[in-house]
Amino acid sequence: MLKIKIFSPGKTKEEWLSHALKEYEKRLSKELSIEWIPSYEGLKKERYYLCLDPQGQSYTSLEFSKFLYKAFETGGARLNFVIGGPEGIPEPIRSNAYQLISLSKLTFTHQMVRLILLEQLYRAVQIEKGTEYHK
Repeated sequence: MLKIKIFSPGKTKEEWLSHALKEYEKRLSKELSIEWIPSYEGLKKERYYLCLDPQGQSYTSLEFSKFLYKAFETGGARLNFVIGGPEGIPEPIRSNAYQLISLSKLTFTHQMVRLILLEQLYRAVQIEKGTEYHK
C-alpha cells in the first residue's frame, strides 16, 4: 500500500471540514494510507518531502497524477507532504524540500489546503485507475 504523511501544523477547527477530510480519507483508504502529523516534528528524519508552496511547480490534475506516481517510485511507495501554517513553511524546511508544489497561486488557510490536497490525491488515484471521476 502507498503511504503518505502530511505534516501540517495546528488542528482542523471546523466540523464540516473535519467531515470532508474524513470522507476523502475513507475514499482513499484502499489505495493510500494517510497519516497526519500536526507539527513539523519528525520531518528531519524524512529524506524526501514535498512542500506545498504558491511559488512551486504548478500541475494540471493529469500532470499531478503522473508526477505523484513517479514520486512514489522515487520515494519507495512513501511520500511526505508539508503544508505551511499561518506564517508559511519555515525556510530551512522549504529549502531542503525535494520539490515545491503549488496547488494554486491563490492563498488558502492551512486547514483548506488539507482538503484541497486530499481531493487532488483522490483525483490523481482515480486518473491512474481510469475511472470517470476526473471527467
